[in-house]
Amino acid sequence: MSQVPQIKIPATYMRGGTSKGVFFRIDDLPEAAQQPGAARDALLLRVIGSPDPYGKQTDGMGGATSSTSKTVLLAKSSQAEHDVDYLFGQVSIDKPFVDWSGNCGNLTAAVGSFAISNGLVAADKIPQNGICTVRIWQVNIEKTIIAHVPITNGEVQETGDFELDGVTFPAAEVQIEFLDPADGDGDDAAMFPTGNVVDDLEVPGVGTLKATLINAGIPTIFVNAEDIGYSGTELQSAINSDKAALAKFELIRSYGAVKMGLIKDVAEAAARQHTPKVAFVAAPASYTASSGKEIKAADIDVLVRALSMGQLHHAMMGTAAVAIGTAAAIPGTLVNLAAGGEDRQAVNFGHPSGTLRVGAEAAQENGKWVVKKAIMSRSARVLMEGWVRIPGDTF
Repeated sequence: MSQVPQIKIPATYMRGGTSKGVFFRIDDLPEAAQQPGAARDALLLRVIGSPDPYGKQTDGMGGATSSTSKTVLLAKSSQAEHDVDYLFGQVSIDKPFVDWSGNCGNLTAAVGSFAISNGLVAADKIPQNGICTVRIWQVNIEKTIIAHVPITNGEVQETGDFELDGVTFPAAEVQIEFLDPADGDGDDAAMFPTGNVVDDLEVPGVGTLKATLINAGIPTIFVNAEDIGYSGTELQSAINSDKAALAKFELIRSYGAVKMGLIKDVAEAAARQHTPKVAFVAAPASYTASSGKEIKAADIDVLVRALSMGQLHHAMMGTAAVAIGTAAAIPGTLVNLAAGGEDRQAVNFGHPSGTLRVGAEAAQENGKWVVKKAIMSRSARVLMEGWVRIPGDTF
């Protein structure tokens, strides 16, 4: 039996927000994987440990959840007035598939830190002490993101007292600005691809649901919790242990994707697992978060639960938080109505792990809603750095 030696590739394992992923400089990848294509996908799948029919990713760096089955590729920016190009790959756990159709807002929080520490940001932009502003070009969605990264003694500061629900330990706060976050990946580059803030979404086997279909941060389908039999206070176990419920959400997601113009037929949804997201909303109510923390109705504006890669997310995807903040700022959307229907520039929403505040600046221009930027605070930390190893015949 022939034996193929392993190869090692420089990599950094990082937490960003409530997600974890393996970060690479594109120049450090084997030559065949430095360009998009089958070789790159095969390499990343093997690094993460997919496809895994056992659903555990035991033989790779993945953590067997949508939040921990992620990869990031970075390079000095090809765009003027930007520091770093950021490409995100969502790796399927049980299928041989890497989805490049959207961004990861949580891992965005780690991009600026990695870029500074790995020589992708010009030295004269990095203060000895203070905040380093990193301009990020998000390649998947062709948008600008600005990360404000704290610097102490010339190095990225990772420790601090900023607490983020869904993350066990405090860390340094990283403020993220998503500029012009409306995503033009549908039939129309407008924020609302159907032209409506609320649509009737027909889903065979489920019924006709009121839905807000929005392209902001990431394409997202919002429905009312009560219309699908939920309260909006559910934790992961209530949804992820129910195969019928997951199948229902996938149907909603698939038919919503067609209505948004992201796919032409529901059969195509299986090959587009990362986008769109599907979420359900409700008016504020008290509940106990997954950590045991008591969340009071008076302390939040709206309840939101969102699914990612076919499972209820343990907290909230950063890009979906942008969609939540944007929709909350626009009168008449289901998010805005669940939050009381008031004019607002920020929303504090309850998710399974606790709460999150996100701000958005929205306005009407030429009869269409636009959002200038969305802002939220996250944190990031290097967990391990060195090399990952994969069999040499992987790609």
